[in-house]
Amino acid sequence: MAPSAQRVAVFGPLIIGLPTTLATIVIHGIAGVAIIYFVRYQLRSGRAGVQFWKDLGVVASVTIFALMAHLLEIVVWAMVFGLCGEFTQVGTAFYHSAMNYTTLGYGDMVMSASWKVFGPLEAADGMVMFGVSTAMIFAVIQALIQIKFPDARM
Repeated sequence: MAPSAQRVAVFGPLIIGLPTTLATIVIHGIAGVAIIYFVRYQLRSGRAGVQFWKDLGVVASVTIFALMAHLLEIVVWAMVFGLCGEFTQVGTAFYHSAMNYTTLGYGDMVMSASWKVFGPLEAADGMVMFGVSTAMIFAVIQALIQIKFPDARM
């Protein structure tokens, strides 16, 4: 392999990728606060912790809201790919971003050596954000169980 083919830019993608990751953290933070307010409202209005189907609706709503945050974060990364000149079509940028963010990584599209480091950065970001979503959903389920069964020990 020629030496030039082995060169992968690191500094440029890190300079752009870290603020992009920070943007996804902010998006997820806003989603987390919205979820807290939503669940508190459901609890205060007596809709949560009283009936299985209503509780399922609360959990489903929280899950869908977290999914919307993930989709927005994928769009943010796709926009960065476009601004860096890596993709000219929105659909292609979104598809590639979704492959990285979810760590699915089909490998049918590879970024240029100038921006290749975006792949692992976005994958790490996606893994962390999915972990945050899982923690939020788990916390909601745990709160509903504690309300429904106050004597239950977890």
